[in-house]
Amino acid sequence: MGLQEDFDQIGVQERELKLPRFDAQVAWELGMNLRKMAVERNVAMVIDIRRFGQPLFYSALEGTSPDNAEWVRRKGNVVARFHRSSLGLKLRMEIRKSTIYERQGLPLADYASDGGSFPITVEGAGIVGSATVSGLSGRQDHELVVEALCALLARNYAELRLPAE
Repeated sequence: MGLQEDFDQIGVQERELKLPRFDAQVAWELGMNLRKMAVERNVAMVIDIRRFGQPLFYSALEGTSPDNAEWVRRKGNVVARFHRSSLGLKLRMEIRKSTIYERQGLPLADYASDGGSFPITVEGAGIVGSATVSGLSGRQDHELVVEALCALLARNYAELRLPAE
């Protein structure tokens, strides 16, 4: 699939994956689901689930480094600023043949438009936080979060996933 098709599918994911509520318990369940998936797949990963301005779940698995934590921070900043997934913004910039630095003047030290951070949307309330991981490629990071949200919402991941590269 091309950039536009992937971008469009991410839009579907963002519209479809809405939680009925989001609190510390839901963040814990989502975070533990992501952690379990990473451990089972033998992936060194940092996981961060937050309401904007308030961390609710954080885990750094063996084999990660402070660099993974920085990627999580920078990708999460993209979701907080644009209310879009970090991979969605990356693809939008690639389609426009631009960068967030060129279009918005945002420092690359604080914003990473790469996959792995996904908006937490609550039905009737909108986007309230983010789920962010770092440890795989950006696309794989993105898909891991989507897969975990599908599991939490009892949605069929095969219907929402991005096509294989």
